[in-house]
Amino acid sequence: MAESKSLRKPVFTKVDQLRPGTIGHTLTVKVVNTKMVLQKGRADGPQVRQMRIAECLVGDETGMIIFTARNEQVDLMKEGTTITIRNAKIDMFKGSMRLAVDKWGRVEVAEPANFNVKEDNNLSLIEYELVNVVEE
Repeated sequence: MAESKSLRKPVFTKVDQLRPGTIGHTLTVKVVNTKMVLQKGRADGPQVRQMRIAECLVGDETGMIIFTARNEQVDLMKEGTTITIRNAKIDMFKGSMRLAVDKWGRVEVAEPANFNVKEDNNLSLIEYELVNVVEE
């Protein structure tokens, strides 16, 4: 009883549409710059495991956001490269938004895009505050 299911086409999101706590985003963005924040190796067992984390400023024609790249993702994050990020989520870090991809998502190099990054709309500079609403 195998039914043939057709794959759903991805819905691409623009950077300015990202909101705190949302998941499942697919974006095409350009890498503006990359900064390595953590690089350490662990020798536990037969193979040495390397852990790398980089904060990369990425954006499109609507704005920019910091993307937290982990391990193999760091190698793809070269300045000026166009990348497609699939199934990304918004993490909150010190009250600001960060774009991240876990094991269920994917980061891949795409064809060079023909847009200029809007550098005056950095969503990671907006500070959010969690407000608890008490109903009476």
